[in-house]
Amino acid sequence: MVKHAKPKGFYDQFLRKAPEGGPAAGTTHYCPGCGHGTVHKLIAEAIEDMNIKDRTIFLSPVGCSVFAYYYMDAGNIQCAHGRAPAVGTGASRTREDAIVISYQGDGDLAGIGTAEIIHAANRGENMAVFFVNNAIYGMTGGQLAPTTLLGQTTATTPFGRLEEREGKPIHMAEVVSTLEGPVYVERTTLSDARGVMKTRKAIRKALLNQVEHRGFSFVEILSPCPIGWKMAPVQARSWMKDNLEPVYEVKQFRNIEDKIRKSGRLPEADDAALLDMLVPKMEETALETSILDSEKRIKIAGFGGQGVLSAGTLLANAAIAEGLEATWLPSYGAEMRGGTANASVVLSSLPVGSPVVSSPTALLAMNGPSLDSFESAVVPGGLIVVNSSLVKRKVDRDDVRVIYAPVSAIASEVGFLKGANIVMLALYLFESGAPGIDALKSVLPKLIKKSELVELNLKLIKRAEEFYAAV
Repeated sequence: MVKHAKPKGFYDQFLRKAPEGGPAAGTTHYCPGCGHGTVHKLIAEAIEDMNIKDRTIFLSPVGCSVFAYYYMDAGNIQCAHGRAPAVGTGASRTREDAIVISYQGDGDLAGIGTAEIIHAANRGENMAVFFVNNAIYGMTGGQLAPTTLLGQTTATTPFGRLEEREGKPIHMAEVVSTLEGPVYVERTTLSDARGVMKTRKAIRKALLNQVEHRGFSFVEILSPCPIGWKMAPVQARSWMKDNLEPVYEVKQFRNIEDKIRKSGRLPEADDAALLDMLVPKMEETALETSILDSEKRIKIAGFGGQGVLSAGTLLANAAIAEGLEATWLPSYGAEMRGGTANASVVLSSLPVGSPVVSSPTALLAMNGPSLDSFESAVVPGGLIVVNSSLVKRKVDRDDVRVIYAPVSAIASEVGFLKGANIVMLALYLFESGAPGIDALKSVLPKLIKKSELVELNLKLIKRAEEFYAAV
């Protein structure tokens, strides 16, 4: 009779250390005496006992927990450092029946992800956060963490943490409990068997809150890091009792049991209203629906102030007005005006898989550095439109269609130099044919509120048409 077995919340084999399923397939990557293995087992047991495996989404950010997907037989999302609560917000709101577990260490949650955890807690998102506090950056070499104790030596505080230099340690359970959003906040410890059992109870309480849609639960777990602390496992537990627990009080800070969290999703009617605001309606223009035989990937590039990003939004909206699918992805430097900027626009008759444009079918180069940066990326047979007012060299390739147009000079002749982006965009539309130029004209009044600017832009389009006809 088997009395002790691996919880069914775990995979049968852990393949990180034994890709071929050898003898090591039952071990984890955690160091001897580490508390993460204990917490993992408590979570896996709770998932099994509560029969929520198929509903569970485990969020694994950077840190010692990064390889949780090798262990937990549940849904898993890898998150950027500190961003698990933000990812969890999206997961819990799109799948409201999901059990979302944000599993984070002290450097991840209290350092890099401070903003994310505070705002998720304040909103009362329906998730369970298990915060493993070992007072050190355990995975990356034992550096100072936000929770490192005063006087504690680490790789970056070899003479101990000083209040005057690094400040006092952050008490995250206390900080979170000051907010009105959380329904459950508790700090537990793994220093002894009694503490482990209280941790087990706290983990189950946090997960039950999710099952019952009560809201945000936060469990801070004091955990040993023998390797990072340079101690033997038994010594590490004694050190926890003598040093960690006097600073981080083990207690329950909040437990609200009569609250049910309302859905954070917008009602359907509000969704429709939001779409009305974001996507211009074009019924009065009676535009024909375009059909593209292939996906169009356009890169519009220049320096900040040339209207590169707004040209991208105009193009995307013109495509939407003709019934096409469109995405717009901006990219600009720290100093947007005067710095480099580019916009990626993808147009298709089918849903767009990615907004990223790495191999453009068309490049609209507003200045020389843009042509230098993206010319080689344009696909063979593609199109390059060059602002010859500012770009003096010729395109080096002979396998692409090129239009040299003094778009800045044309805009200046019309009396609106800032409209060079409209001339460039209109030339692309005349050449590509989809979306049509009428679609661009139809969205201008929707996106540009001043009527005099709309008239100027229409003059620019007319001037671009005359130039294109003469090319």
